[in-house]
Amino acid sequence: MEDLSWEVRANNRLFHRKQRRRSCLCLHRGRYSDNVIRSYKYSALTFLPLSLFEQFQRIANIYFLCIVVLQSIPAISTLPWYTTMIPLLTVLSVRGFKDLADDLARRHSDSQINRQPCDLLTNEGFTSVQWKDVCVGDVLRLHKDQTVPADLLLLTTTEPHSLCYIETSDIDGETNLKIRQALAVTHQELSQVWCEEPNSHLHSFKGVLEWRDMRHLLDTGHILLRGTVLRNTRVAYGLTIYTGLDSKILQNCGQTAVKTTQVERTLNKVVVGIVLLVLLFALLLAVGAGIFEARVAPGIEALAELGGRYTPVYKVFLTFWGYIILLSPSMPMSLYITFELVHVIHSLFIGWDLDLYDGGVDVPAHARSTTLNEELGQVRYLLSDKTGTLTENRLIFRQCCVAGVLYGLLAVSCPPHSSPPLDLSWNPFSCGGLQFSDKRLVDTLRKPGSPDVREFFKALALCHTVMAEWKDGAPVYQAASPDEETLVGAARELGWVFLSRTRDSMTLSELGHRRQYQLLALLDFTSQRRRMSVLGKPGELKLYCKGADIVILERLRKDSTYCESTEKALEVFSQGCLRTLCVAVRSVQEGLWEEWSRALELAAMTTGASDDLYDNMERELTLLGVTAIEDQLQVGVPETIATLRQAGIKVWVLTGDKKETAVNVGFACRLLDPGTRLLQGEELRSGLKTHGRAHECREGHLALTLADILILRARSKRHILYKGWTGNQSKHTTSSTPPPSLQVEFEEQPELGKRFIALSRQCQAVLCCRTTPSQKAGVVQLIRKYTSSITMAIGDGANDVNMIKTAHIGVGLNGLEGGQAVQNADFSLAKFHFLRKLLLVHGRWSYRRISVFLRYFLYKTSSFAFVHVWFAFCNGFSGQPMYETWFITLYTVLYTSFPVQCLLPSLSWQDVSAEGSLRWPSLYQLGVGRQLFNPRLLAGTFLYSIYTSLVLFFLPLSVFCFSAIDFQTFSITVLILQTGYWTMFNVAAIVFSMSMYFLATLILHSPLLHTIAPADFYFLGTRRFLAAWHLTAPSLTGPHSVSNQGTSCIRRHL
Repeated sequence: MEDLSWEVRANNRLFHRKQRRRSCLCLHRGRYSDNVIRSYKYSALTFLPLSLFEQFQRIANIYFLCIVVLQSIPAISTLPWYTTMIPLLTVLSVRGFKDLADDLARRHSDSQINRQPCDLLTNEGFTSVQWKDVCVGDVLRLHKDQTVPADLLLLTTTEPHSLCYIETSDIDGETNLKIRQALAVTHQELSQVWCEEPNSHLHSFKGVLEWRDMRHLLDTGHILLRGTVLRNTRVAYGLTIYTGLDSKILQNCGQTAVKTTQVERTLNKVVVGIVLLVLLFALLLAVGAGIFEARVAPGIEALAELGGRYTPVYKVFLTFWGYIILLSPSMPMSLYITFELVHVIHSLFIGWDLDLYDGGVDVPAHARSTTLNEELGQVRYLLSDKTGTLTENRLIFRQCCVAGVLYGLLAVSCPPHSSPPLDLSWNPFSCGGLQFSDKRLVDTLRKPGSPDVREFFKALALCHTVMAEWKDGAPVYQAASPDEETLVGAARELGWVFLSRTRDSMTLSELGHRRQYQLLALLDFTSQRRRMSVLGKPGELKLYCKGADIVILERLRKDSTYCESTEKALEVFSQGCLRTLCVAVRSVQEGLWEEWSRALELAAMTTGASDDLYDNMERELTLLGVTAIEDQLQVGVPETIATLRQAGIKVWVLTGDKKETAVNVGFACRLLDPGTRLLQGEELRSGLKTHGRAHECREGHLALTLADILILRARSKRHILYKGWTGNQSKHTTSSTPPPSLQVEFEEQPELGKRFIALSRQCQAVLCCRTTPSQKAGVVQLIRKYTSSITMAIGDGANDVNMIKTAHIGVGLNGLEGGQAVQNADFSLAKFHFLRKLLLVHGRWSYRRISVFLRYFLYKTSSFAFVHVWFAFCNGFSGQPMYETWFITLYTVLYTSFPVQCLLPSLSWQDVSAEGSLRWPSLYQLGVGRQLFNPRLLAGTFLYSIYTSLVLFFLPLSVFCFSAIDFQTFSITVLILQTGYWTMFNVAAIVFSMSMYFLATLILHSPLLHTIAPADFYFLGTRRFLAAWHLTAPSLTGPHSVSNQGTSCIRRHL
């Protein structure tokens, strides 16, 4: 009771309104939150200061703001203030309007949510109000298919036993219905509720209801969370417990970790390098100005008359700041805005691709993150789940082993249509679709004297969380996982029909006889427990348990029968790539049940930890049998994996299946080749742990040192089987926890992890079996720790979320295990084979386009700025700009920005077509090897920009010296044209930019502007400038443009 400090008084608005939480800036007062959602960031008063504050978090914006400040100082200003201010305002305005548009969209979404109607109990009865008007303590009425507006305590419903069914897909991604039931004491009147403070634990709740001097415990089975939807229930009533920001779903809305790409991290380093280079050049030129002032200027009569005001040292100081201003265009001011625009357009291309659209389920590809496009073109490691990712997750009940007897024929040895289907006409609940052809099982079930087989199917019909919905006189099942739906459906076809359930009972039809079982406890399935159990009382109190074979077998009684025959059956099933679950039972004494239930109730009110109590009950089991389910591979999986391997991507499969099943699936999907040698278990451990001299490598002999392993791999690329943990129990572990895994050993001895990754680099594929969700994430962390490669994780279920979040790129599949994987992923797809085009086409194109775009952007700004360095040698290091000031301002903003923005993100800009990219997967290795954006290539781009700046300066200078062209023409002459693929987009962009160049020149050099502001518009007239264009030859800076550097690399691969 000490931690139950949240007080809720039913229908007492006065009490709760007095303590309503109020906020002013960073100050908060009060206890209870209102039910208004405010996801927007700005208001009319805060937009400008907050937007500027966020934008000046970027060093580049602060840098240019400092430049503007320096330009306002006349003594050091070499350029007018507007040459930097106008581009800076343009960048800030574009980003500000984008943020404002996003915030207005959020505000509109909030308004739609806050204005949804609901029924509130008042003195006059139920009245329709909006969600934003709901507060703690209110009693609400919900109708079928209505969304719950706040966290509610269920009071009563129109269904028998006060049951209701809710859908939680918007919270946890699970599409199956869940059952909730109200306490009997809440049907008529209410008093007071005490519960825990608001928290983010979606699957736990502790509280007590005080009524007539009695206290009734409350748990998650009594709570309707905000965002859930009422299903299959006409009306339900609830008491508001948490509202607004206190509700559990909003407590889970934390800040999402922002992933940055390798290209972006390299770009940030380049920007820092540019700043340091500007400082270095400014210092050297300032020193040159001091030397010129001290030694050269006194010998020139005109300069000697003008000089003398400053000492050489002070001249160096002023010139240093002047050249920082003059060289500031080398910093790519609009780069980040253009970079974001390119990312957004590339993300739209992915969503628009009809080849990535699954018409069967109406699901397109979706880029949930718009900042990772180029990472798709650099993936080295692909880590994939098996079930539902490589397979269809549409399961077929193929075989079973009950009481040591194997039933069913394997689909490989006996195709489905080769044997007649079972005659199930005697079963009125049969819906067909059971692909099981062994008539012996039906005969055994229907004849008396087969208690083991009947107990086995009774366990399948009882031990689950399936909900039954009746349609056309037959039960339709909704399950949390396809496994449960398949097993319950198979039991129905064979005569053990699950009919309905309440919170504390289940009804079955057993070979036509209707029976009701009292449900005392449900020990739910988790990825850590890997099992579930129910405690039922059909007469004798029994616990039915099903789960992974490695978990169930270690909990059997010592004298349990059929163990040996069951293990042989498990081997047979694994050879057929079948998924297995063991089923067991335990008779429970009444005294043990009462003691255990009291301990469970106490744990629920104190620590909330129940796994240990569950484990104590799930012991001394008697094995009933094993189920074997077939999960077929998705269409195109083998071809996709083979293509990705040709592209240089190392494919790892991480699965919870046993070794034999995982290996057979590996061969089926072409992850493993025939004749592959598998390193596994102790053999792999000994190879990683052994130190000393290298052993001689012979056929069949495992190299025992890292050097020998690398030599062995160099001779022949092979695969590794990496077992997460074995089934043999270690003396250092308890039966409730798995033995030490390689992951644990890697954490304890980092050198082993390093050796393992070094060994895996020489392998084309790695297969990890018996892995838990945390171990999957641990494998990804291991790769990221010891390599600098890009990792991608793909999965379809909640057990893949940790892996998806840990990898550089997470991909979620829209499967049958809910939407949690998609909700936490960076990209979502409908099928695994769509990954082929996502990586080899969209990923490669994005990486190439963005790499060329960034290099060209740095190239054009650097070459433009370096011209002032060479001009310094002609003007005595005075800091005079070579170009006209307005030309400098418009160069980046108008003249050269549109070709870059329109050329590179365009759909038609392709070095190789989509068909060619898929036909030649080796082209993808350019991105894997980072051959288009790396320090060496950036250094080459920088040197190339220096060469270009020399041409841009000395070629016009030569024409200027030996012709009648004046400085006006010289100061606005620069031409850089870069393209590798002509399309209508870049032609239009170049024509537009050139048109803007001539139009702006005509306007800015007009006599009218010169008359109004001669200091800012100091060139008068354009006739001589236009007439001189026929004398100025275009500057050709080499046979290969920036983009052609990457094209030549691709041609070598072709």
